[in-house]
Amino acid sequence: MAGATRAMTCHRLCLLSHPSELVIGTAKTFFTVPSFQAKFFRKWSSIGSIRAFGCGGAGASRAYPDGFLRIPNYDSLPQFPSFRFSVLDKRARGLCDLHLARAQVSVEEREIETEHVSRNVVDILQERGLIESITDEELRSVCTKQRLKVYCGFDPTAESLHLGNLLAIIVLSWFQRCGHIPVALLGGATARVGDPSGKSMERPVMDDQTIARNLKGIHGVLSQILKLTREKHSPLILNNYDWWKEFSLLNFLRDVGKYARVGTMMAKESVKKRLNSEEGMSYTEFTYQLLQGYDFVHLFKEEGISVQIGGSDQWGNITAGTDLVRKLLQQEGAYGLTFPLLLKSDGSKFGKSVGGAIWLSRSLLSPYKFYQYLFATPDSDVIKFMKILTFLDLEEIQSLEATMGKEGYVPNSVQRRLAEEVTLFVHGEEGLTEALNATQALAPGGATQLDWKTLEAITEDVPSCYVAQASLLGSSLVDLCVSTGLLQSKTAVRRMIKQGGLYLNNEKVEDEGKTMVAHDIVDGKLLLLSAGKKNKIVVRMT
Repeated sequence: MAGATRAMTCHRLCLLSHPSELVIGTAKTFFTVPSFQAKFFRKWSSIGSIRAFGCGGAGASRAYPDGFLRIPNYDSLPQFPSFRFSVLDKRARGLCDLHLARAQVSVEEREIETEHVSRNVVDILQERGLIESITDEELRSVCTKQRLKVYCGFDPTAESLHLGNLLAIIVLSWFQRCGHIPVALLGGATARVGDPSGKSMERPVMDDQTIARNLKGIHGVLSQILKLTREKHSPLILNNYDWWKEFSLLNFLRDVGKYARVGTMMAKESVKKRLNSEEGMSYTEFTYQLLQGYDFVHLFKEEGISVQIGGSDQWGNITAGTDLVRKLLQQEGAYGLTFPLLLKSDGSKFGKSVGGAIWLSRSLLSPYKFYQYLFATPDSDVIKFMKILTFLDLEEIQSLEATMGKEGYVPNSVQRRLAEEVTLFVHGEEGLTEALNATQALAPGGATQLDWKTLEAITEDVPSCYVAQASLLGSSLVDLCVSTGLLQSKTAVRRMIKQGGLYLNNEKVEDEGKTMVAHDIVDGKLLLLSAGKKNKIVVRMT
């Protein structure tokens, strides 16, 4: 479709204006009418509207190698308020009758600029291990021919997304980097039902206040990472509550439920597991796949979104959507793609720690702690995560992998690069700088000059206490270490000094008789005590 400049969409019909011809077609099949002047097209598109209906009998049209079917010149078209002509679908589904009528269905103008689709995103995802399944291999060719809108759903089950959700954002970002438009769908409606996928029991019901708070938090995370702007092809964030809030149960059963086959729904893996469990499954949860499926129908019809992505546990929900698009709208061109869950080599989930989830919001987890979690990635997993969690070229990742087996390799060098790349993507330049400064500040004996801002940034990650400045000055450092709880006894403090493991503001303490002076207080506000590499405390002045 190179050269296409303007497009009009109306349900199943698509018109594309070329400099010298008009292209008419459905989501998967286009037909060209030569010599249709763009001048008239612009005038006509502002007043006209289109609808598609019915199928006629067989007919003859010439099929071209590029997949288009070209039909005769309709230069006389402007003279008639309505017309009828026939075109043959390339899959031999018959002739479609097209009817032009004024003010019948609103025509939405959009651009399909294939010249901005730079690379085959599906091939890229495949190479990096980011594809589990695809509903139709045709997506590989479609993604190189036109700009696609691609969406992923995020139910607001918490105030923030976590590291497990990052994979979905990474895949959306790859589509964006290849010229497509990413769309994040917030589940303001579906969160009221609860997705049973991967769950052994039903989710607790959330009240409206909790859902609203969670939606706000997740919207903030996605806005920062996807970098929303007012530009035309900027990422979008939508909320499915906007269309579900007015959808009555009767309309749902009539318009959606009649197309759902119970046997197919029960065959979904997520449903079978729950039905075979002691907990069972409620009707509410059972209908979740229809809600998510109809989301795809709505987005396909109203927003021109043709691809849904999700984790491998979402395959059943995604295929429910593509099936509904086909049955409800009687259209092809809806695609689904799933990626593997984020797992370590031992099979455990990557993104969980002893303290809980690794949140993407800095209000729940500081950039420093986020960075440190990634830095602690085992050697057995670090290359895999470099491929799926960063945008580095595969050649560069292979070079990094090669260095790990060479003599002189500095341990954790690749982990450091992983932590830097992912922290930069999630928290931006400012967050990465904060994480690096905090890392250096918390390294005993480091050359980094401490300031109160750096120490303040790590107070969420290390214990802290308050001490009156007047009582601190002139007191013994040994006594301070005991009174703040850094070590349990004066004997333990003296032993630590002799072993060279006690630090004041990252400077080694060698004098057991050290007394505190004003210079020891960083910017007159606080100081850092360290006993060994991990035992630290920030002391604030009052």
